[in-house]
Amino acid sequence: MELRIVHETCYDYAAPVMLAQHMAHLRPSATLAGQQLLSHRLTVSPEPTQEMDGEDAFGNPRHFFALQVPHDRLCVHTDMAVRTEAPLPLPESPPWEAVRAHFVYHAGADFDAANEFVFASPFVPRHEAFADFAREDFTPGRLLFEACEALMARIHTEFEYRSGSTEINTPALTALKQRQGVCQDFAHIMLGCLRSLGLAARYVSGYLLTHVPEGQARLIGADASHAWVAVYCPAEGGEDGVWCDFDPTNNHCGLGRPSEDYVTLALGRDFGDVSPLRGVIQGGGSHTLHVGVTVAPVDHFPADPPTPEARQETPETDR
Repeated sequence: MELRIVHETCYDYAAPVMLAQHMAHLRPSATLAGQQLLSHRLTVSPEPTQEMDGEDAFGNPRHFFALQVPHDRLCVHTDMAVRTEAPLPLPESPPWEAVRAHFVYHAGADFDAANEFVFASPFVPRHEAFADFAREDFTPGRLLFEACEALMARIHTEFEYRSGSTEINTPALTALKQRQGVCQDFAHIMLGCLRSLGLAARYVSGYLLTHVPEGQARLIGADASHAWVAVYCPAEGGEDGVWCDFDPTNNHCGLGRPSEDYVTLALGRDFGDVSPLRGVIQGGGSHTLHVGVTVAPVDHFPADPPTPEARQETPETDR
């Protein structure tokens, strides 16, 4: 499937911003399996004084830009086309306890880069409350991916998706307790459950094609960023392990991506590592944020440009 994604973020400031530095995670890696970046264009208004491309610690492309002229509005516009492949079925996996044992340190153990995704991160602590919630699905001897699929399905069933019920900085433990949130919260909760059991899991930021009911027009700018989880299973004999994706918001999973409707944008420990746009400013006072996202097949993309003013949110976050 070939998808086109247009993502526009605009900040309107109550007072002029004198200086600003921003970091954007708005370009997919060209090396992701099952996904091919066909085109990409990022524009910033007003025109930055300085721009620089690079990679973060997790290999995600990132774009730095600085503004040194007074401005009361900032708009960042991304337009990309991506070809995705259908995921493979979940592979066979060992019992989850054997995978946990793989990450227990012992002298002479081979290095596995997935180790960094076992530990707590700023938005996802390891906590007994997460482990207690997960144990219903992670019973003794159960296969890793079978248990992960059951946990994903239970979060999808028992939690209410409710926009505005959480903020960007709502602790994952709070979302667990209140049993409601958005995709960012559901991903953080599943990460907390897995890591609290000693398993490696990472946060995936991206986009999801929303299917419009028959007879209705696609709303320009009405889609959103999305978030889900990837779980690691090591391989025997020193070979590379596999990451399988689980989306507790929609109860989809697969090897490489939950389905061909998903576009992976960035990978990290939690939302804080891969926020689409963040930065520091001097001046500005209060601000209003408008975000517009449109995801559609290339051949059926709406002719009109996105209108971010149609949506208004406080943080630039995965919803």
